[in-house]
Amino acid sequence: MKFEHCVRCTLCVENCPVFKVNPAFPGPKQSGPDAQRFRLDGERSVDEWVRLCSQCKRCEVACPYGVNVAEIILKAQLKYSSEHMSPFAAHLFANTHYLGKLGSLATPLTNAMTSSSFVKGALKIMGLATYLPMPEYRFMSLERGRRRKGRFRSPKKVVFFHGCYLNYNRPDIGRGIRDLLTYLGCRVVMPPQSCCGLPALGNGDLGMARKFARKNAKSLVEYIDKGYKMLYACTSCGLALVHDYPEVLDIPEGKKIAENTYNVHEFILDSIEDGSLTVDFSEVDKHVAYHIPCHLRALGIGYPAAGIFEKIPGLKFHILDEHCCGLSGSYGFKKKNQQTAQKLGEIAASAIKALEPDCLVSDCGACKMQLGHFTGLPALDPSEVIIESIMGSDSKKVSLKRRVL
Repeated sequence: MKFEHCVRCTLCVENCPVFKVNPAFPGPKQSGPDAQRFRLDGERSVDEWVRLCSQCKRCEVACPYGVNVAEIILKAQLKYSSEHMSPFAAHLFANTHYLGKLGSLATPLTNAMTSSSFVKGALKIMGLATYLPMPEYRFMSLERGRRRKGRFRSPKKVVFFHGCYLNYNRPDIGRGIRDLLTYLGCRVVMPPQSCCGLPALGNGDLGMARKFARKNAKSLVEYIDKGYKMLYACTSCGLALVHDYPEVLDIPEGKKIAENTYNVHEFILDSIEDGSLTVDFSEVDKHVAYHIPCHLRALGIGYPAAGIFEKIPGLKFHILDEHCCGLSGSYGFKKKNQQTAQKLGEIAASAIKALEPDCLVSDCGACKMQLGHFTGLPALDPSEVIIESIMGSDSKKVSLKRRVL
């Protein structure tokens, strides 16, 4: 829906986390549809505050008329960035893919440097926030491991789009998801892939985002044409593939990719419910706070991991979807957004701690980093809880290790 369909009901404003804690941001209605009425082609952009939007997309989820509020603001952000000099932090995070490659290659040095107080001070001067520890890198990234696994003639053929975080920072979770899919009878392929492009898009570099998207699209469509389904675990990567490739970045193959891309837990749950997959879940004696990432809500597919959790005996879980974690990918790692990110993180963490859970779970790597920091709780991926249940008995542990580890 275009901005003209906005009826100024302010539901988007009521659901905007940034507006709640940062008075400098006028809110999604004013910075989106309202301001769009006065943005003219050829006029230089002057609304710097548009950069304060974190692109959580809660405004779009809340809009009863389907106005693409966040997309309107995103295009205004891109226009502003194209007409003004971007800060160092924006250039840095737009190149997350190359940053990850470099960080992974020099793992011991990278991790030592980012934890050094001297380096933290330097990063602060360059416009980076330092309240949250930088994610550690791993030398044995997913792309350095096995890229194909499972029975060659399996009827369930999937491509796992792992994204940067699982590739460079938490390849252990990525390998767990790959091996879980293999154990469930899938042929899993992880072709060479670039960043989904969302960090570049969110940091105002449209050219870089399109470069990543085109490179991925060429590879992914080849597998789609061979009957493979595309699976993602990172909800932000999923949103880029399903929404941004066809609509914002205007990638020619975008529609085909969007129509054949699924959340990994959505795929597993659908396979269980249509009878094509039988899973014997063992008891998991845990009390879990399940924080729903904003981008999972924006995908409009429900909460598929929660559907799997319901099938796990003994697992007690609470769904928390009211609050944004505040980090929003690279948004909270910028010094100018630090106060906003901290306030929102504390609010979300407070709701989690009130439940007194054993751990927190979230599909998003940024949410896990932020909320793990503010709660002090172990922060798990949903797949880790599912794998724990499947590996519940000794006999299944032996079977699963033989087949996937």
